[in-house]
Amino acid sequence: MIGEPELDGEWESARPGERAEPERLPGPTGAPRGRWWWLLGGVVLASAVWGGALVVQDRFAASAASAGPRISYRHVEDLCARARLSELVRLTGQPFEERHTTHGSDPALDWASCGTAAGWSEGRTAYGSEVLVELHRRSDPGTEFGLGPGRTLGVQPNAFDVSEVPGLGERALYRRGIGLDRAELIVLDGGAVFTLRTEWFEDIGPDPTAPAPTGGPDETGLQTAMIEDMRSLMERLRA
Repeated sequence: MIGEPELDGEWESARPGERAEPERLPGPTGAPRGRWWWLLGGVVLASAVWGGALVVQDRFAASAASAGPRISYRHVEDLCARARLSELVRLTGQPFEERHTTHGSDPALDWASCGTAAGWSEGRTAYGSEVLVELHRRSDPGTEFGLGPGRTLGVQPNAFDVSEVPGLGERALYRRGIGLDRAELIVLDGGAVFTLRTEWFEDIGPDPTAPAPTGGPDETGLQTAMIEDMRSLMERLRA
């Protein structure tokens, strides 16, 4: 009888099957995941810092706007005591005898004015001046500076010959009335606006024996006197 073949060794015990791994394609090794997290965190941090800077900038701009324009001058009720107009008095040879002062105060605007007039005498040119100081505490007067008729109501803006005056405040304009016996100097400096207006009137009465009118002030001398008087007033009111 043919028997079963003998085996020299025993069958190896069964082992659990191994899971097949997918084949990796050749290529460069990717960056570690931790590095990507650092890069992403840096972008987020930079965005947060930039956003915070914009918020601070907006708040600072809003705070500056609410603070109003710069004002470097004091508000005074008796402006006539500060507005001496000594150069105009010297030019005209007539002291300003009549002085009338008014003023007002408000959270948005402080203002004071002084009206002066020289004594009238027959046959001579009579002079009068008005000074106005406005302190704008909320709105910027620079956006509308020099527009409109100024202190001369009922007169078109083009009725003046306007010239810039350097070295006086941030901006200064000298306005000489065309065919009008008046001149005006306006100065802008931060939230402060200064106005000095001078008018003159000639005596042309019916008296034939009266002296001939003097013909008004010297144009160059008038402008120089108004500029110097304005400069002196601004220095007296500087805070």
